[in-house]
Amino acid sequence: MNKIIEVKPMRPEFRRLRSSQLERALTPFLAARDSARPQKGWIRAIREATGVTTREMAERLGRKAPSLVSSLEKSEAEYRISLGSLREAADVLGCHLVYALVPKKGNVHELLEQRARTKASENVHAVEHSMALEDQAVGGIDEKIEEQTKRILKRT
Repeated sequence: MNKIIEVKPMRPEFRRLRSSQLERALTPFLAARDSARPQKGWIRAIREATGVTTREMAERLGRKAPSLVSSLEKSEAEYRISLGSLREAADVLGCHLVYALVPKKGNVHELLEQRARTKASENVHAVEHSMALEDQAVGGIDEKIEEQTKRILKRT
């Protein structure tokens, strides 16, 4: 028997606090978002730069075949590697795996505003469409979207 669990939305004051905490936590990563990953991946780049052979790395990983290291490097280069495997490879190379989701542009607050504006636009356009069908459209859509965006942001 499957149990359905209802998740309650986060209260606005906690959401704002969480957003502020995320902003601070992501600050060190903002510069990295524009950094290019080495074409053949970080594992291979670090391994080659530090002079570690595939055979040495395979031994450090507790594996016999150097081909497994090549397979690991290939899976990273093709964005197919698991975080666990990437962490293990980083560890044997004397590195930390640093992992974060960083907004493509701006910050978390701007993502929240963009989401609110999109939702407001959908709501206003739906109402305006219904009103137009009843020949009661009133216009001023941009102003209504801004008002609705502010209301949504107050609740979040």
